[in-house]
Amino acid sequence: MPSYATQIDATIYFASRLGTECWDDAISEDKDKALGQATHIIDRLNFVGCKNDVDQVNQFPRDTDTVVPDDVKNASIEIALALIDGVNPELEFENLFMTSQGYGGARSSYDRSVKPSHVLAGVPSFTAWTFLKPYLRDPHSMELRRTS
Repeated sequence: MPSYATQIDATIYFASRLGTECWDDAISEDKDKALGQATHIIDRLNFVGCKNDVDQVNQFPRDTDTVVPDDVKNASIEIALALIDGVNPELEFENLFMTSQGYGGARSSYDRSVKPSHVLAGVPSFTAWTFLKPYLRDPHSMELRRTS
């Protein structure tokens, strides 16, 4: 599966950003794996519109677009950074249901009445989620089509 972004795209994106040491120190093979996994995470989401070409592997480009939007590339880079940094989407999801945690004499309690939508969707980066959100279908709406 082709990735939405390349290592070169990520290098350019991270050139003016703090907090990318884990990406900078990662080996090339792990960077490629993270970008591929990020693309897979993105492609599992429910987007507005249809693929530009029914034979294309990835979800983007869509409709009449012929290129992948920068927001989608940037989201894949942010997700790849989170993955390289050790964020585990499955563990994040499991932690949504933890209400209290203790270590020695210290205890933390969490309000889990509102669950972050990006974690529920399996996206390990809130920043990536903000890039992707405008392209997502409204989960509370339904589209009906009449066929004859």
